[in-house]
Amino acid sequence: MRIKTNATEKTPWAAHVSMLIACAIWGLMSPTTKDVTETHLISGVELVTFRVTGAALCFWVASLFVKREPLARKKDYVMLFLASMLCVVLNQCCYTIGISYTSPVDASIMSTTMPIFTLILAALILKEPITWKKVLGIILGATGAILLVLWSKASTPGDRPMLGNLLCISAQCSFALYLTLFKHLIQRYSVITTMKWMMLFAALVITPFTSGRMAALPWTGISADTWWETAYVVVGGTFVAYIFSTYGQKKLRPTVVSVYNYVQPIVSFLASVIMLGIGFGWTQAIAIPLVFCGVWLVTQSKSRRDLIIERRNSIKNIIHK
Repeated sequence: MRIKTNATEKTPWAAHVSMLIACAIWGLMSPTTKDVTETHLISGVELVTFRVTGAALCFWVASLFVKREPLARKKDYVMLFLASMLCVVLNQCCYTIGISYTSPVDASIMSTTMPIFTLILAALILKEPITWKKVLGIILGATGAILLVLWSKASTPGDRPMLGNLLCISAQCSFALYLTLFKHLIQRYSVITTMKWMMLFAALVITPFTSGRMAALPWTGISADTWWETAYVVVGGTFVAYIFSTYGQKKLRPTVVSVYNYVQPIVSFLASVIMLGIGFGWTQAIAIPLVFCGVWLVTQSKSRRDLIIERRNSIKNIIHK
């Protein structure tokens, strides 16, 4: 197999910007989700149902305005279904329900495990090398993210923190597995085509189990503020964020995609500074550069493809000599 490289593949700036935007949107998800579920009218189960069914509707409506793209192979329906189970059903169910049991601080700390899971799975499944830049980048990013999270002590404790934390870790593991197993499938189709099927499959799986609770929801008793926050979770945190993150996943390696997870605590912190007037101290001055240094190191690390090209070039040089 012949491997080609060009400047665009080496520097997919649009993909990096897409991941930054997605993680910026997700950075506001923890406090927003917690605020919604604290009303005790919409629980994590109902919120997941709103997320999945609402996003499925958004993606299918969006598909009406783009060129129709049928799936090339029947088995791709099965593959997209399996991808949906990891990326949407397990990830969203575990995270959204988990954060309703634990605190936003604990949930944010749990999210720092995702790049670690991805690094290990990418090495086992995709044979991606574990380089010192990847390891150091993940350590620096995780350190910066945890510093930011621990500094933000203003957090509502959860009712069942152990269960909530385990669910949040499970969400990170399922998404890491999705990144490594289905990268080639995601590259095959457009973002809208991929996500409309994945969200539809997720909705078909989730709604039969939650329909009873949705019917019993006190619709008229829910405040306008809660509905606006729910709309942000559905439209912003799911529909828009998945468009950007899926595009980034099409262009970037799984480990690079996952390490952008460390940007989320920065966004949460900056939102607190702007909205709540929280001060900026030396902890944040150290933590934020650590996160970006960690992300930069991982993006600069060599992939399996890079090493193959280097090996071929070195063999050619030896032959020419």
